[in-house]
Amino acid sequence: MTESFTAGTSTRRLLRLSVLAAGLGLAGGGAAWVLIHLIALLTNLALFHRTGWQLPSFRDLHPGPGLVAAAVCGAFLVSLLARWAPVIRGHGLPEAMEAILTRQSRISPRAALAKPLSAAIAIGTGGPFGAEGPIIVTGGALGSLIGQLLPVSPSERKILVASGAAAGMAATFGAPLAAVVLAIELLLFEFSTRAFIPLVVAASVAGGAHAALFGSGPLFAVPAHDYAGLGHLPLYALLGAGCGLLAVVLSKGLFLIEKGFRRLPVDEFWHPVIGAVGFALVGLLVPRALGVGYDAITDTLLGRLAVGSLAVLGLAKLLAWWVALASGTSGGTLAPILLVGATFGALAGHALNAIVPGLDVAPGAFALVAMAATFGAATRAPFTSIVFVFELTGDYQVILPLMLASVIALLVASALMTESLMTEKLARRGLTVRGDYEVDLMRTTSVRSIMTTDVRTLPADATVAYAHREFRVTGHGAYPLVDDAGACLAIVTRGDLLRHDVDAGVPALTVASRAPVVVSPSALAIDALHLILQEGVEHLPVVTDGRLVGICTRTDLLRSRLAQLEHEQAQPGWRLPSRAKTPAAG
Repeated sequence: MTESFTAGTSTRRLLRLSVLAAGLGLAGGGAAWVLIHLIALLTNLALFHRTGWQLPSFRDLHPGPGLVAAAVCGAFLVSLLARWAPVIRGHGLPEAMEAILTRQSRISPRAALAKPLSAAIAIGTGGPFGAEGPIIVTGGALGSLIGQLLPVSPSERKILVASGAAAGMAATFGAPLAAVVLAIELLLFEFSTRAFIPLVVAASVAGGAHAALFGSGPLFAVPAHDYAGLGHLPLYALLGAGCGLLAVVLSKGLFLIEKGFRRLPVDEFWHPVIGAVGFALVGLLVPRALGVGYDAITDTLLGRLAVGSLAVLGLAKLLAWWVALASGTSGGTLAPILLVGATFGALAGHALNAIVPGLDVAPGAFALVAMAATFGAATRAPFTSIVFVFELTGDYQVILPLMLASVIALLVASALMTESLMTEKLARRGLTVRGDYEVDLMRTTSVRSIMTTDVRTLPADATVAYAHREFRVTGHGAYPLVDDAGACLAIVTRGDLLRHDVDAGVPALTVASRAPVVVSPSALAIDALHLILQEGVEHLPVVTDGRLVGICTRTDLLRSRLAQLEHEQAQPGWRLPSRAKTPAAG
């Protein structure tokens, strides 16, 4: 019996993965520091015509024709980089998912350099993106590179990719727990001990690096944590429904504009340049729609913007982001969605206060909940959005409205939209991505419960002629050969008899497989499946203490799925027995 297939990664290999994940955590912290400061430097040089290592506020930008020129030059450089590394186009997460699902988690090493550089150029010249998406892809590319340099399995390489991505997010936002959940929801497609431990190690180290490099405070200033209890939950449920609709508009609008770019009669190389002209024109009217927008999110949460300014900023950011990302330039999705969601939530809070005076809804609280609910619904990563905002505020009171709004937003968006922001591009390429984790019954079902116990066997001294006759009569595909004590000595198949041209009186034992692959009744069905596939056999004798007690075939393994199918079938509910009607009197 081989080592259990479900073991996956031994303790020694898990320790090795964890050490590598710690290194990725440090690398993610360093990469985040370099990327954010590079964005700051390029933004100051290209748009403010000065030097500086701190992200400037676009409220101080006085745009002119130079804004369009800077955006076009930046887009041209991004297109040149895309010729060298095509994976940098877009926000990059769909490409990382595709690499995990179809290429054994192999991401080109060029992505580790080209993605942050292209993102810094795009954002630094006015692109309406955040830095978190590119740094997540950069961290994932670093994890893939390590997994290609060292002798690891594809599954372990996938864990390194996810660990690098989690490190990138934790280092950027200082939200290590949300980073772990993001990797699980969007990249890992599994939840296991062997994946969870390296993820936590990488995110913890990267979170520590964030505190050392950027400080321990939250990325955004947040409103006072004053959330009403049960009485206001219906209002947050209504907000969640609105966020679900916003997520649909946000996603389908992006898909529509991407489709328009694909139909343009110009080479794809020029698409980012066209997109740059588009978002720069928006920026001429609303400068705060450009750049990473972290300070704009803070102002929205703290209620520093008037109602009109909120509406203009939200619409301008959405339009600029649509055009920029659809053009195939390099940038992230998280910060733009957070700003659009926050402005929507703040406007909803102001509208409720105007319609129903006395509600005393806090627009900042609505903004905080809405930005997470919108992001979770658009990306189908609701748990990430909930944990992210909880880490952002550090206040348990936000959990109640946040959970309710997020799941309602997801329900609405799922009902109206087949694919998410992360999967639409993959669906167009013919790749189906499932986001639900289901119990694999083969990992919980024993061979004993599915094997055939009434086994037709042949005696050890059976001849080839006798075996031929049994095959003709019963139609079975194989027979174990057993001795008087019930020990399985060999297994003879119909193919064994056809391959060997021997006399009919020769013992069947001479053409049979003398060292049959056997399995224990206590083994799991997944172990039996692994043996059948690895050894290229159709039948597994089930043996206990050397004695044959059953046989397990491919059909038996498929039967283990029957219970799972039955669990999905609706069953009649419990009903009261009906009373017999009394016949009417004649």
